[in-house]
This record gives sequence, C-alpha cells and structure tokens, in this order.
Amino acid sequence: MSWGVGVSVYFLAVFHRSSLGVAGLLANQRFDISAAQLSTFTMLQLLVYAGMQVPVGLLVDRFGSRSVLLGGLTLMSLAQAGFAVSTDYPAALVARIFVGMGDAMTFISVIRLVSSWFPLRRVPLLTQVTGFVGQSGAIVAAIPLSWALGRFGWTQAYLTAACIGPVVAVVLLLFLHDAPSGRNLRGIALSFPELRATLRASWAQPGTRLGFWIHFATPISSNVLALLWGFPFLVRGEGLSHAHAAVLLTVLTATSMVAGPALGWFAGRHPWHRSTSALIILGAMMAAWAAVLAFPGEAPPALLVVLIVVCGVGGPMSVMGFDVGRTSNPAYRLASSTGIINQAGFTASLITVMLIGWILDWRTPGGSDAYTPGGFHWAMGVQYVFWVLGFAQILRYRWKVRSRVTREQVQSGTSMVEHIA
Repeated sequence: MSWGVGVSVYFLAVFHRSSLGVAGLLANQRFDISAAQLSTFTMLQLLVYAGMQVPVGLLVDRFGSRSVLLGGLTLMSLAQAGFAVSTDYPAALVARIFVGMGDAMTFISVIRLVSSWFPLRRVPLLTQVTGFVGQSGAIVAAIPLSWALGRFGWTQAYLTAACIGPVVAVVLLLFLHDAPSGRNLRGIALSFPELRATLRASWAQPGTRLGFWIHFATPISSNVLALLWGFPFLVRGEGLSHAHAAVLLTVLTATSMVAGPALGWFAGRHPWHRSTSALIILGAMMAAWAAVLAFPGEAPPALLVVLIVVCGVGGPMSVMGFDVGRTSNPAYRLASSTGIINQAGFTASLITVMLIGWILDWRTPGGSDAYTPGGFHWAMGVQYVFWVLGFAQILRYRWKVRSRVTREQVQSGTSMVEHIA
C-alpha cells in the first residue's frame, strides 16, 4: 500500500512535469514569447529539479520518504495553480520553478520506499515498475490535457490539474508508511562536515560515476521530446497534424512503460551487462536520429515511429544507472548516491532544451509560426554533443568498475558478479 501511494505521487509529479509539453504553442501565444523564452520554462524547471537531487537525497535519508513526499506534493499543487492563473511571463516562470522543486522531491522518496518494503533481489524490477507507472502521468498530459486545453482553455485546465494534489495528499497521510517498522522513520542528524564526507564517498565510487553517465546520456531525447520540443518538432518540423503528434508522444510514453519492466527483469538476471545495454541503446538512438535528420524532406511515418520507440527505451534505460549506484554503495548512502545520479540526465536535458531553443531562434527568427524543418534539423543535431560525451564516459567508468570489482573479488575470494556493470 505504501509503495502504491508513493507511486501515485510520482505519477502526479510526472504529469505536472510534462504538462507544458502539449501546450508549447499555446504558451508562445499566451505569453508572447520566443522559442528561447519558451525553452526557459523547461530549462529552469529541470535546473531546479537537477539542483535539488542531492539535497533531497540527504533529506530523505534524514526525514524519511513520507515527509518529503508530502512537502513535494504540496509545492507542486500550489505551483500548478499559480501557473494556471499566470498571465505574464515572469510569474509563469516562477510557478514552473516551484513545480520543479516539488517534482524533485518525489522519485528519490519512492525509490527509498522500494528499498524499505521489498527484498533486494526485487529492487531492480520494482524500480522500473515505479518508472512504468509514474511515466503514465505523461500520457495524461499528452492526450487528455491537450483535449482539456482545447475545450476549456488554459486556466481551467491547469486549475483542475492542481486540484488533484490535495486529494492525493489525504491518501498519503492515511496510508503511507516509511517502512514496515514505522510510519515516520528519522535518520541521524549529520553535521555539515559529515554530509560532505558522505557525498564525497558516494562520488568516489566508480559505480556511482558509471550510473551518473548512464543517466546522463540515455534519457536526453525522451526528455526533450516529452517535456517541450516533441510536439513542435513533429508538427512544424515533420508536418504531422496535432492529433498524430499527440499519438506519437503517447507512443513515446507507452514504449517507456513497456521497456521499463523488461529492462528491470534483465538487470536482475544479468547485472553484469547493464552498461553494455546502455551503450547499445545509446548507439541505436544516435542511428535513428541520423536517419530522420538526414532524410530529404519530411521523414516517413514509419521512420518517425522507429525514432520515437528507440527514444522511449532511453528513458527507462537511464533508471539502470540507479541500480548500478545501488550495488556500488552501502545502504545508508542509497538516497544520497541516487540523488547524485538522478541530477545527471536532467542536467543534460535542460541544457539541450535551451540550446534547441537558441538554435531555432537563430535559424528561424519570427517565433513559433516561423519554425521550419531545416531549423529543427539544426537544433535537434545538438544532442550528439552530449551523446558522444556520455558514450565515452560510460566506456571509461565501466572499465574502472570492472577493474575494481575484479581486484576485490581476488582479495576476498568470493563472487561479486552482481556489482559488475
């Protein structure tokens, strides 16, 4: 029950996070902003999300999942209500910043619940199932929210979304416990030097760094498409109708939901191939984007489906980074190491989102109505900078992890294949 309630909060967080993805063109008109200004919404939201991961991990270790989830849910609900009634750009930016703050407090809290409530052998699968259920919040943002925006308008659609939070908060207060042993668990208060030492020890682990780079490289396209640029790219860049673009974004989320449990099962059965899987999926994304961007004119629908499916696998693949971190750190550092890893993909994504907006403004000045396929091809190509960096770092740190595990295995005389990435 506790895990189910926690996942429902994460579901709502993903919904709020993705709620701007289908409203990008409406936001251009409502706030009279450029592509770079539009991308700033997502950039700031992700910047806050990424920047809070380490503090949130420390908060979860200290105060438990229940308290942190309640705080995040409250922040998201109030911020979404503020976003609904905002009519000027600065006020809307402030609202999205607080959406990011509340969102940042959910995933790590739920991952801690998974570790507290389930046997360790089931953690990889249930971590992916958490992502599977949570990511369905993006489906609610993609089609029903798109319909509500068209039918009821900006303010009513977003206010309705904000009102879901208080209902979920009541359920959380009634049914969520931090662990089977207690409703509210508290960790030991740590001094600043002790907190710094904990973070330094987590980062010093090669497995933490490998998890960081897996999470850095693999979710970029999924986040870019789902959070902001997918709808404009498919409509303006590839000539699809609004309805077809919404369907493809739903396919993106559905692929993530299906691939997540499969990858979790694979990680549990073959933990020594986790980084190999990341490299294969990263290579597939690079190839799919190359085929779409190099295609003369608008890409065929079948090729766009392939692109969307491959990018959809990248999202849950990034979660594999948490499992690498889990098997490389002691239990008392779980939330802090997860926080370090979780900031990676969102940092890469927010920089990419912003660069895409800048490149679009450079190549197609004149606002969203002036976006062209050529402009999008230039803009989307910026992803390769981050993919190449991530690919190289995954290769580097998986060699370090395997070398370290081999040394420890020789010294202890025991098998440690679970830790091999």
